[in-house]
Amino acid sequence: MIETSTETRTLVVEREIAHPPEKLWRALTQPHLIEEWLMKNDFAPAVGHRFNLSGNWGGVLDCEVLAVEPNETLSYTWNFKHDDPAYNLESVVIFTLMPSSTGTRLRMEQSGFRPDQKQAFGGAKAGWQGFFDKLDRVLARED
Repeated sequence: MIETSTETRTLVVEREIAHPPEKLWRALTQPHLIEEWLMKNDFAPAVGHRFNLSGNWGGVLDCEVLAVEPNETLSYTWNFKHDDPAYNLESVVIFTLMPSSTGTRLRMEQSGFRPDQKQAFGGAKAGWQGFFDKLDRVLARED
């Protein structure tokens, strides 16, 4: 008998952002800004709103807003369906904004990676770093 683990992995990425929480919040919740740093979308900051994120790699994520606390917390599902079920991902992304002496401490937590999804976990780890690099550029330009 083969025993499989049902435990999931969580990715956490934290970054110090040299802008106040209110400015960062706009970049996390306004569709035209989300498109610039993350993906094309039809996002609205309302609990229960279903939306899609469309990647330039051709994939589409099905999402639903779970929590909205302006300038503090934003959470939504991040689900990817693939022809090969091994690549399916059902996860939750939580952004937490904490005021700091230099602006905002941004914490992103993506949970739900199965133990057999090492490639997806690694891809997400690299992907979020790239997304946050773009986010920094968007915020700098919005000054």
